[in-house]
Amino acid sequence: MNFSPEMPVSSFRCSPFRAAANESAASKEDLGQLPEWRLDHLYPGMDSREFADALSAMDKEAKDFAAACKGKLAAIAAAADGAQRLFDILKTYEAIEDRIGRIISYAGLIYSTDTTNPAHGKFYGDTQEKVTNASTELLFFALELNRIDDALLDRLMQQPPLSHFAPWLIDLRREKPYQLDDRIEQLFHEKAMTGRSAWNRLFDETMASLKFEIDGESLTLEPALTLFQDKDEKKRKSAAEAVVKTLRENGRLFTLITNTLAKDKEIADRWRGFKDVADSRHLANRVEAEVVDAMVAAVEAAHPRISHRYYALKAKWFGKPKLEFWDRNAPLPKVPQRTIGWDEARDCVLDAYRGFSPKMADIARRFFDEGWIDAPTRPGKAPGAFAHPTVPSAHPYVLVNYLGKPRDVMTLAHELGHGVHQVLAGPNGALMAPTPLTLAETASVFGEMLTFRKLLAETKDIAQRKALLAGKVEDMINTVVRQIAFYSFERRVHTERRNGELTTERLNEIWLDVQAKSLGPAIRLGEGYETFWSYIPHFIHSPFYVYAYSFGDCLVNSLYGVYQKADPKFVDNYFALLAAGGTKHHSELLAPFGLDARDPGFWQIGLSVIDGMITELEAMEG
Repeated sequence: MNFSPEMPVSSFRCSPFRAAANESAASKEDLGQLPEWRLDHLYPGMDSREFADALSAMDKEAKDFAAACKGKLAAIAAAADGAQRLFDILKTYEAIEDRIGRIISYAGLIYSTDTTNPAHGKFYGDTQEKVTNASTELLFFALELNRIDDALLDRLMQQPPLSHFAPWLIDLRREKPYQLDDRIEQLFHEKAMTGRSAWNRLFDETMASLKFEIDGESLTLEPALTLFQDKDEKKRKSAAEAVVKTLRENGRLFTLITNTLAKDKEIADRWRGFKDVADSRHLANRVEAEVVDAMVAAVEAAHPRISHRYYALKAKWFGKPKLEFWDRNAPLPKVPQRTIGWDEARDCVLDAYRGFSPKMADIARRFFDEGWIDAPTRPGKAPGAFAHPTVPSAHPYVLVNYLGKPRDVMTLAHELGHGVHQVLAGPNGALMAPTPLTLAETASVFGEMLTFRKLLAETKDIAQRKALLAGKVEDMINTVVRQIAFYSFERRVHTERRNGELTTERLNEIWLDVQAKSLGPAIRLGEGYETFWSYIPHFIHSPFYVYAYSFGDCLVNSLYGVYQKADPKFVDNYFALLAAGGTKHHSELLAPFGLDARDPGFWQIGLSVIDGMITELEAMEG
């Protein structure tokens, strides 16, 4: 039972707002043969007999489970063989959850291949409805487990075989203070499909259908945003003007969606008894609010020596007193750019992984060899990138929009890190494989770091090395500083929404304020930038998700420091961390590395890595 807002289309793990490269920047010949995933590993097709049978089996299994267990768990727990019987029941429940997860994962992945296709939308919507109906039958289970006497359940959890599920049961009981009466829980659950989920889908389909007219071309959001990385300043400016125009034209709709979902969350929080706007996310992440607050404070205090300092340096490179907002991610001047073909990107990431551990590379290679990656850009395809774990009985899938830029290689490394993590956590089963978001970004950012360090070590040309290092600094600022600014934006929006609707103008004001503080005086936030809050999907799908990126990046920087000290136990400890899935708290998992996120100095370790890279760039000026 999870009271926090769901991830889009089940539990995707996403890269932090990266855009792919400009569609016109590389030909198909330059990129090579891009793979498309094989969803028939899950089911042969939307209209297949196998999928229809799975839906029927899901419905029957859910009803049979409810008939066998509803209203009986307290008596079963009190029986002499209570531990064994509860274990058997949990194994049955886990198998049903695995089937449900496979079904909705398949529908979600189909939908993501073309969100503008009406048939895909209907298939996903109809499947959601059937899954909601089945999961409604199971809703009693977590609620009833939490009504078992605490002392009795404590004793039973210590007994095998039920002790296997102890981590899941302990997590479940953390949610006990916030659970409601069964009928209210059922209403919340069923209404989500016509409430929060419907607004999520409206946002996705609207965003996928938007067109941005740039220099005679009609582009979707992804390639339009990626023009901000074009070496031609005129193209960057044209892209910015087009994005602003289209976002303004749709501002009323995005404002309505934002207000509605913020109010929906406020209602749920109020009924459940959450006091702070982010409390439900902290609970879902299994992280203490004071840990997040310490991270936010450390990042905000570091603005002058990180983001403000770097963008002032970049403005100097461009010969400007200030950078326009569309220049923030522009490539460095006078540095040749080349297209990186798919085969080269694959080999680069796998070689970097292999340098760390052959085991890591072997797992990642399966994604390429067995059809687990979808790489080409297509009209209507979900933008950005994600890794979807599906269920332990299957395997993860990775979606990228690959167009041959160095950042696309980093994105591939990022999502494959998620994929490796999901494979390693899978043996924990459907209930305990999912990882809290605070640790879910660990493997992805670590995979990026391995790939970056390999590329940097092999780059001898000073200009190329400078560009590579600058790109990494920008990615880290986007991952750490920008995400905390996004988190601050969300906090202010959700807090103010408790007192009434926010106008588009007020949302714009809050956005500009937090962005100005985080980016610093070297970025000119010109007219139109105030609209840019409206396209960020995490605000819609997963309120307060964004701080997990900062957590993960700072954590990985600290982990990488331990790795560089050649600790002989590091690789084994690292794989143990990933294999734990959702079975252990972050404090327990970080202890073998000598790290503690509750220590205020912990965040300074991660931030100092970015600081050091900027210092290295400054030294290149001499």
